[in-house]
Amino acid sequence: MATLPAEARWDRTVRYPDPAIEVLDPAFARLRLFNAEVEQLWTGARWSEGPVWFGDMRSVFWSDIPNDRILRWDEASGRVHVFRRNANFPNGNTRDREGRLITCEHDARRVTRTEHDGRITVLAERFEGKRLNSPNDAVVAADGAVWFTDPPWGINGVYEGTTRSDPELPTNVYRLDPASGALAVVAGDVRNPNGLAFSPDQRRLFLMNGGADPRQILVYDVTENGTRLGNRRVFYQCQAGDTPDGFRCDTEGNLWCGWGMGEGKDGVLVLNTDGKPVLRIHLPERCANLCFGGARRNRLFMAASKGLYSVYVGAQGAGLG
Repeated sequence: MATLPAEARWDRTVRYPDPAIEVLDPAFARLRLFNAEVEQLWTGARWSEGPVWFGDMRSVFWSDIPNDRILRWDEASGRVHVFRRNANFPNGNTRDREGRLITCEHDARRVTRTEHDGRITVLAERFEGKRLNSPNDAVVAADGAVWFTDPPWGINGVYEGTTRSDPELPTNVYRLDPASGALAVVAGDVRNPNGLAFSPDQRRLFLMNGGADPRQILVYDVTENGTRLGNRRVFYQCQAGDTPDGFRCDTEGNLWCGWGMGEGKDGVLVLNTDGKPVLRIHLPERCANLCFGGARRNRLFMAASKGLYSVYVGAQGAGLG
């Protein structure tokens, strides 16, 4: 497996506390560690998405969509390897309850699972006989169900896939039942849903509304024993130019959101449980998605445009992936 060199270094002198980590609400100043800085771990992608932490391998896996590959950063060596080439233009990744990689594939228009022996199992590619659009982001619930979004962005052109196609289905959010393998629409009322994340107790689901202008982060109650959604409402109303993407919760219920777009906005915005901005992490490029990792789940990994960044924070990630 070839090692990919970092094509550039993001070297800078930082005085603690790192000025790239901006406290917006003093009540949440604890989320910023005074002696931790934002680090660029690697650069050389075209568009980074979907980081997921594998603690047993001490690695972050993430997608470089236009280059049609899944990359792996190794914590022990600091090196980046190509985990999979010709990966069907992968986007979001997460991990299931048995530690297997779940991937949303744009070009094949499906959701797959990488088995422990390397085989690839197709979990979902059709609903009611019609092809999915281009699965974007996924999370796995405590019962093993895979929830994923299905906007059309991966089939809108050939930069993040090989063919342009018209959607066959609405832009739904689906739940894949772990026992039967059946797909069910859990949200069909959002045009172009994107990132999604469960609250720590999995009683709520956060969802990025990519069809709203300005964009919105919605929240639903998870109902019927974790199989349905209800009581849709706006959790955070973006301003013009705000571009949230994917997100994850910490154990306190704060929502850590990949953000853009433009100077002063690129990076991560943290929202408390009331939807109030409390912390911002500034990056030199737009952050699409993020995940918590490290031995104590207190290291935030950020897939941002061409690179992979990290910072230790005063919070711990909730759940998997």
